[in-house]
Amino acid sequence: MLRLLSSTFLISMTLGAGLAIAQTPQVAAPPARPTPPTRDPHTPGYVTATELPDGTLPPANADGNFIIGPTHNYASEMAEQTGVPKGTVYEFTMNSADSKIYPGIARDANTFGTADPANPGKLMVTTSHPAPYVRKVSVYVPKQYVPGTAAPFIVGADGPDRALFLALDNLIAEHKVPAMIAISIGNGGGDAQGSERGLEYDTMSGRYAEFVEKEVLPLVEKQYNVKLTKDPEGRATMGGSSGGSCALIMAWYHPELYHRVLTYSGTYVNQQWPYHPETPHGAWEFHEHLIAKTPAKPIRLWMEVGDRDLLNPNAMRDEMHDWVVANEKMARVLAAKGYHYQFVFARNAGHTDRAVKQQTLSEALEYVWQGYPVAGEKK
Repeated sequence: MLRLLSSTFLISMTLGAGLAIAQTPQVAAPPARPTPPTRDPHTPGYVTATELPDGTLPPANADGNFIIGPTHNYASEMAEQTGVPKGTVYEFTMNSADSKIYPGIARDANTFGTADPANPGKLMVTTSHPAPYVRKVSVYVPKQYVPGTAAPFIVGADGPDRALFLALDNLIAEHKVPAMIAISIGNGGGDAQGSERGLEYDTMSGRYAEFVEKEVLPLVEKQYNVKLTKDPEGRATMGGSSGGSCALIMAWYHPELYHRVLTYSGTYVNQQWPYHPETPHGAWEFHEHLIAKTPAKPIRLWMEVGDRDLLNPNAMRDEMHDWVVANEKMARVLAAKGYHYQFVFARNAGHTDRAVKQQTLSEALEYVWQGYPVAGEKK
């Protein structure tokens, strides 16, 4: 069933029992997650960053590392404004039965997994099994879109992202970003290893980008009479947490498809499942090996982490589950490799902090779209 909404309205393998299972008992529930400590951005080993006056943001054309906060007021672009053309938001659903790439899995409730005794960086999950899902997809088409033209677009994880649609209404009207289509895709359910969401977002491969390319974008074009650009310079990805690592994974494994990436509290940690020997530490491999050892790719990246972001030892105890450290390491290796990136360390901020997003999203979008033609003059 399709629904048509205005952006104004929207804002406000279970395996059978057996000896093999008995040899790898499951934890009844994940260990209690400790309250993350407040991290100091000037900690030895963290990247050198420019501390900005409270309430201000870095310039949208500036590469490098910045510290913001602790006050996070909404940017003007995150409020509905009179006289601004409103885009249209469409919604549709996708069923797992129709997918050739993601037919669906789930992990049993109140189970997690066990660390491999021979390899603490490897999690064994035996309670994951085939399971159906239904995902929602929201498509924002700006009022300025000219039918028949190939439009730039941004693909977002964990949709629908109504804050994104409102920001685009205002930024497009101000000629700060191109008149782009936004495709906000819901996940297939669950979280972390053994779940559909974890499989989609944390797997170090081109699989999710291929799913979007083959199964989502053709539906968007057909159902809403739009044309999406094939130029990777006109394609962006975004997300928070595992959706953030997914956004970079999409561009990393398919740079011929995406060149622009925006992440909040990116899960650049060891959360991949199933285990793969080529990337044994999952997205932790980005800053541990991959970026440093691979010729620089044409990717522009905006990323954020909060001073109270996640620190989750979990069952693995592998010391690769600190979100702040992971993002700090990302900033260091991106700088060393000469990437265009902007890293924002937010004081007084938790994981994918809503107030931080409302403060920074408009600036982040401007940064990510630097260098792309924008019709008219900035207001």
